[in-house]
Formats: sequence, structure tokens, C-alpha cells
Amino acid sequence: MREITLEELLEAGCHFGHQVTRQNPKARDFVFEARDNIHIIDLAKTKEGLDAAAQYLKNLAKQNGVLVVVGSKRQASPIILKQAKRIEETLKAKNIEPKLFTVTNRWIGGTLTNSGEVVKNYKKLHDLEDKLRDDFEKEKYTKKEIGMWEKERQKLEMYYGGISDIKGMPSALFIVDTHLESLAVREAIAQGIPTVGMVDTNADPNVIDYPIPANDDAVGSIELIVTYIADAWIEGRIEAQKAQEEKAKEEAKAQEKLEKEKAEAVKESAKVKEEAVKKEEKAKKVSKTKNKGEGNNSISK
Repeated sequence: MREITLEELLEAGCHFGHQVTRQNPKARDFVFEARDNIHIIDLAKTKEGLDAAAQYLKNLAKQNGVLVVVGSKRQASPIILKQAKRIEETLKAKNIEPKLFTVTNRWIGGTLTNSGEVVKNYKKLHDLEDKLRDDFEKEKYTKKEIGMWEKERQKLEMYYGGISDIKGMPSALFIVDTHLESLAVREAIAQGIPTVGMVDTNADPNVIDYPIPANDDAVGSIELIVTYIADAWIEGRIEAQKAQEEKAKEEAKAQEKLEKEKAEAVKESAKVKEEAVKKEEKAKKVSKTKNKGEGNNSISK
């Protein structure tokens, strides 16, 4: 994982916070100073938080964890989708499952805390997609009904498209703007799911497990941090595959060794049996010779 520099964070505008009047008192530890009524974030703490978050997510990816990236604000959505596509293309080219999902329009209440009901919408979306792909099925309905299906599909796709294939609960959430996405934060806390998030000066960093103090409004800041996190996830997933391949090789070697030992044991057993048979045959020959000699002696007498 490459080392990110303070200069990169500065050039991306990660140091600009909100107006002094909008400050969350719990974010004071991340504030360097105030200039022209705007808080300036301490980039040393940004780098520290980003390094810790990236390392955590890299390890999570290496352990085959599942990550959901949340960011519904206008500046964040296209960046998240771009990086999610890059992750998918990079990993699928290596036959690696990405295990990454996105929420880029709106966090639907109950996604984590009422997943039993939300899963029904995932199923409904998949059913509509299957129907709209099946020409034979569409022939049974009118154009108006098919048009209603498409509208319903688009609506469900907008809210659930990036997360509809998830199985069970995610291992962690990465959130852009934890203040705006407070519902997702609360649901993650309620379910005991770790959170990683970009925390601006108007947000509470104490509710986030791995806070990254940074400007969560500037496109440059969001792009730099999301890209860095995406790189960490890719590295972790590749390392996970390498670990699995190494484990498979070790298991294959162990199996080969076991089979070799078994073959040698069978060979040794056969050898022992062969020697036993030879000894028995030799003993029989000696016994016959002895008996024959005794018989000749008795005749001569």
C-alpha cells in the first residue's frame, strides 16, 4: 500500500472544514485553527486516520470480509460508482470476487436493522429483471403492464441496485459524510457493524470506529480518499487470493506426501510379506531335505 503524503492531502483540499458556527464540539481535536471563520483540519491527523482506516479495510478484504460503501451526496456518488467499477474490473480480471457493494442514492431505513423486509425488495428487483429479460413472459402481458414493471424496476434499482446481491450482513461500512448519512451510522452501531468514515468538522467522530477527519464536500478530497481506500481493498482481496492459493498448494503438498507415505507403507508391507513367504518356503525345503536324509539312514540300517 503506497504512502499518502500531506502535500497530496493539501492539494486535494482535505484541510477545509465547515464554518466555525457549524462546528461539532467533539471534532475539536481534529481542528488545527480557524481562518476567515472557517475551520482548518489538521492534515497530520487526517493522514493518521486515513492510514489506520486503509490498513483496517485491507486486512478485512484479506479476511474475505464484505464492505458496503455509502455516499449519497451529489459530489460523492459518481466517484464511488467509478471506484466500485474499477475494483470490480480489476478483481474480476483476476477471477477474484470483489465483495464490495454501494449505496449511492439514499440509505433506506431498515437496510441493516430490518433486513428481513428489505431482502423482499431485493428479490422483487431480481424478479422484475428476470421478467423483463424473458420475451416469452412479456407476451402474456400488455405494453402498459410491462411499462409499469420497468418503472418499478428503475425505482428499486435506484435504491437497491448496488446492494441487492449482498448475502447477509456486511462486515463493515465505509461512509462519505457521516453527518449526512447518520441513519446508516446509527443502524451500523445498532447491529455492531464497524464503521469507517470521512468526518468533517460538523460531525461526531466518536461514533465512528475509524474516523478520517477530512473535507467531505470537495470533489478532490472525496476522490483522493475514496481512491486510496479502493486501492487498499484491491490489495487486500489480491492478497486473500494469494493466501488461498498458498494454502491450496500446501494442502496439495501435504496430500501428495500422505499418498507417498501410504504407497511406501504398502510397498514395505508387500516386501515384508514377500520375505515372510520366502522364509517359509526355505523352511519347508530344509524340512523336506532333513526328512529325506532321515529316511535314507533308516533304510541303510
